[in-house]
Amino acid sequence: MMSSTSKSSVKKTGLTRKLGLLGLTATGICSMLGASINVVPFMIQRNVPGIGPYVLPAFLFAGVPAILAAFAYSILASAMPRAGGSYIYASRGLNPYLGFVASFSQWFGLSIIIGVVSYVIVPFIRDVVMNLGWVDAALLLEQGGVRVGLSLALLWLFVSINIRGTQSYERTLVPLMFLMFGLGAIVIFAGFSYNQQDFAKALFTQEGRTVDINLPSVFSWSNFLAAAALLFSSFIGFDSIAQAGGEAKKPGRNLPLAIALTITIVGGFYLFFTAAVYHTVPWSFVAEEAMQKDITAPGMLSYVLPASLAVAIVAGATIALVNDLPAMLLSVSRLMFAWAEDGIFSRRVAQVHTKYHTPHIALILSGMMASIGILGSHFAGDLFLGIDIMVTSMMVNFLLMCITLLCLPKVNPELAGQVQVLKNVYLQKILGWTGTFMLSGFLFIHTWKDLNNEVEAWYFHSTPIWLIVMSLASIIFFIKLAALKKQNVDTKKLFNTLPPE
Repeated sequence: MMSSTSKSSVKKTGLTRKLGLLGLTATGICSMLGASINVVPFMIQRNVPGIGPYVLPAFLFAGVPAILAAFAYSILASAMPRAGGSYIYASRGLNPYLGFVASFSQWFGLSIIIGVVSYVIVPFIRDVVMNLGWVDAALLLEQGGVRVGLSLALLWLFVSINIRGTQSYERTLVPLMFLMFGLGAIVIFAGFSYNQQDFAKALFTQEGRTVDINLPSVFSWSNFLAAAALLFSSFIGFDSIAQAGGEAKKPGRNLPLAIALTITIVGGFYLFFTAAVYHTVPWSFVAEEAMQKDITAPGMLSYVLPASLAVAIVAGATIALVNDLPAMLLSVSRLMFAWAEDGIFSRRVAQVHTKYHTPHIALILSGMMASIGILGSHFAGDLFLGIDIMVTSMMVNFLLMCITLLCLPKVNPELAGQVQVLKNVYLQKILGWTGTFMLSGFLFIHTWKDLNNEVEAWYFHSTPIWLIVMSLASIIFFIKLAALKKQNVDTKKLFNTLPPE
């Protein structure tokens, strides 16, 4: 016979509220830290030629709209703590169509990035193996079939861990998070222990090359804003906390607090990490290398570090990438679960595992979509295409969260009355309008840059791909909405009230 405690913990959906503050914060942190910290601040020298020494100021500027979006998420999460957070917020507080198409593009972008990250992990593993002296194994990992196979194996390992429940998920994620911070701290310590003269000397000793550490640079607003729009991707991920709203303990308190902790911790860690690398490695060298090949923080610092520390920081980068997978899988699967609960997707997708209390079908479908991302990465060979698609999707999503914050009191005053964070409506309007203005500007800059990039074919532009995805989402929404009305479902009531817990 089920105890009263068990009965109270299992709600109508079958999901259980077992994720505490640490697990929620780890979800946000591990979604944000990964390729963004080890690759993007340095490969940006290729994607935005001429940004030169202004990467850190651009990162700080990119953080402003992200923080405003985080406030919007925190406020909305306190009033609507349900699985599929961003979809629920926009569909109940703004418009169900906008809520679905925006969250669908978010799901698509993040699913592709899960595949990209899975594919990128393998070269990091190869570098660890190479630094350990296992040359034959490293050469094996460079073979296309092996790389794709290992990427798929890693992806589906974490799909299975997520299916086995939030406790299994938390026990995997939290230790890896602390290990990632520990190994990442080596980069910060090493980066500030050496200087650019040390790097120039090591480069000449090892390769006979010279580098100009005093190369002059010219500041350009267009480059600065384009770089900031791309570095905005570094702050994407804290929204995964909101997607887990149906499984959070004390959601009114823990969801906003986890979002605040995540963006503060990650922002600070990212800043020190990037500053440390550029303290040792001249930006001129980073820019030159980025134009010729894919580069990473560990790869550049290895010039000045002992072999043992080089292995440690590559291992840390690998773990940072691995951590992305379970956290982002949780996020995208809960979006699908929320759509299915509302009937906008097949209701089978909302099925919850009777033993593990997780949306196992949604997780499997998310894994299948991410597998396509792995294959796309292999054949397209462009990391930034996947990142650009994600950035477009998330900018639109964050923009809608700020607009929802402005519209909620008028569209759904009952839910507006449930807000537990920053209840002052005047402050909410200031945050909402400022966030809307800045995010609209970032979206315009990002789109303009993407459409003006010279690429081999139109499908290497992220904007048309995103528009195609939005069109597909629109078709799905209106077909499903018509089916709900045909079943005599009161759609106005459906999208005006929160789904069951």
